[in-house]
Amino acid sequence: MIRSDREYRFPVAPAALWAAMARTEDFRSWWPWLRAFEGDGLVEGAVWRCVVQPPLPWSLRFTVDLNEVVDGRRATATVAGDIEGTAELTVSAAAEGSTARLVSDLAPASVLLRTAAVAARPLVLWGHDWVLDRGVAQFRRKGLRTAERG
Repeated sequence: MIRSDREYRFPVAPAALWAAMARTEDFRSWWPWLRAFEGDGLVEGAVWRCVVQPPLPWSLRFTVDLNEVVDGRRATATVAGDIEGTAELTVSAAAEGSTARLVSDLAPASVLLRTAAVAARPLVLWGHDWVLDRGVAQFRRKGLRTAERG
């Protein structure tokens, strides 16, 4: 199981941050490691279909079912496929902008991936952290650009 609890600061108001994060049609242009994405927005009941290629010798296919979305503030999801678990994103006001907190509990679903996760745990953790860290950096450069102007 890989548990993450990360908080990121952004120099825009919470509404602008949420609006930028809700532009699911732009996800593939922000994140080249997101090899495939289908999703109908950041709305309750949406199902996102994803293929992620971390810098590891395998790609991950999974769905993200948005169980609850409180517009502008919070989203909870269930992840299923090559990885499975739960995730929660919370957006809050902060000094000079906003914060986004991502809490997730994820685990490999297949025997092959579970074996790899045990045998190469440091590599698997590095790949997970790479996707999160790289994703936030790319979102700051590409996705947040419109929110900062607006």
